[in-house]
Amino acid sequence: MFTPQAEQAHQGALRSIARTVEESAPPHEPAEAKAGILQQLRRGAVLCVTGAGISTDSGIPDYRGPAGSLKKHRPMTYQEFKYDAAARHRYWARSFVGWRHLGRAKPNPGHTTLADWQASGLLTGLVTQNVDGLHAAASPPDAAVVPLHGDLSQVVCLSCGYYESRSSMDERLEEANPGYSEAAAVAAENVNPDGDVTLAQEWVQRFRLVACLVCRADTLKPDVVYFGENVPAERKASVDRLVAESESLLIVGSSMAVMSGYSIALRMHRAGKQVSVINGGPSRADAKATWRWRTPITPALQSLSVELN
Repeated sequence: MFTPQAEQAHQGALRSIARTVEESAPPHEPAEAKAGILQQLRRGAVLCVTGAGISTDSGIPDYRGPAGSLKKHRPMTYQEFKYDAAARHRYWARSFVGWRHLGRAKPNPGHTTLADWQASGLLTGLVTQNVDGLHAAASPPDAAVVPLHGDLSQVVCLSCGYYESRSSMDERLEEANPGYSEAAAVAAENVNPDGDVTLAQEWVQRFRLVACLVCRADTLKPDVVYFGENVPAERKASVDRLVAESESLLIVGSSMAVMSGYSIALRMHRAGKQVSVINGGPSRADAKATWRWRTPITPALQSLSVELN
């Protein structure tokens, strides 16, 4: 199915998906960790990197937490999506149902707290590994928010490069599949953070996929970075600028299992800049961190905000 190069990338993506994050350094006492992170924030020039843990209070499951979606569902790799028409069809059938759940999600107090910190100048910028668009929804339009892995609200054609809004495509899918989303939702399981659900094959077979509006190909893809796909160069450049401008790094709600996020922690640490982690479980960056606060995300950010004010 794949070229040798694509097969190599696919296997690498599977290893990344399967990666487990073990304890590499013990968490600090909560009061001690909180005090250290408060000092860091008061110094300013903090770059914040977030993961799925920031969005769980918005009703979106994480990947690797105790009830994470990876325990029930393996995301599709970029190579599967690009080279296998049946895989694309299966993704869109599932996503047509699951996107409605993500589309209803709203920013929670954790998102708004970080947006407030940006507005007050505590943060140089925010890099999110999430594709739910909730940081952008919580922040003013001119805020430095880098969606490292893209945003589910846009769709791109892999054949001609045409972009379409997800809401526009959803209207076309609804027209091609009247009543499908409501009926399939009853049979669906496991809403996943990448915007799809688990559906039986009989439901997938009933689904009709629409084509690109320009070239009529069936290669429409959500404009997000799949496992096995590279982060676009312009987003890498935006991250580079923020890393250079920032004096320290605060990781919020991420196990840092994926290299595109973890590499930011590595670069900051190698430059002698402080790294701190607020997360509900172990993070791959723990061994590089000055402070490790193991705690639920939203209450921790709200508690920090009260102290800062």
